[in-house]
Amino acid sequence: MKVKLDINGLIPIICQDSITNQVLMLGWGNIESINKTIESNKVWFYSRSRNELWLKGETSGNFLNLISLTHDCDNDVILAMVRPDGPACHKGEISCFHDNFTGNITEIEYSETTSSIIDQLFSTIGNRKKELPNGSYTSKLFQDGTPRIAQKVVEESGEVAIAATLSDKNELVNETADLIYHILVLLQSSDVELSHVYEELISRMK
Repeated sequence: MKVKLDINGLIPIICQDSITNQVLMLGWGNIESINKTIESNKVWFYSRSRNELWLKGETSGNFLNLISLTHDCDNDVILAMVRPDGPACHKGEISCFHDNFTGNITEIEYSETTSSIIDQLFSTIGNRKKELPNGSYTSKLFQDGTPRIAQKVVEESGEVAIAATLSDKNELVNETADLIYHILVLLQSSDVELSHVYEELISRMK
């Protein structure tokens, strides 16, 4: 089976009751969760908030037993036909889709789910901080200390500005990636959670 993943390595999985045809829920999966679903005949997902695999029903006992997996014509959505052992919704409802729209949208709530390449990189940098493997540039930065990391952020900021001034798009992309990486290292070194930065960014969207 060939699938098309998004930039974060994920694909949406729609779960539908194989007997009633009711749509039960939508979750996200990656290659590992899809393979575990096929191997175990129970639906596995990837949690974007916890950055880990999870088995639907592992806590509640309401497993989704796999009947079949298909994908759409663009290979970027998976449909899992399942036989549920109980309610699919964590609120106790049979389906997660149980609230009807009753009018125009008047209120917006921003999702706290922010899984992305940046989240994954931040997590990897955190592991480097704990393990300090030999030969790792990230380990060396942590060993050099926060002042040195802060200096690198200043240097990379200048490189980004120069690339933009020269209208060098390729260099701007490369230097921006370097800057983001060093900022993430600085956050880890300063024991600042990336979620706090997301919260601040969300507050500026209002």
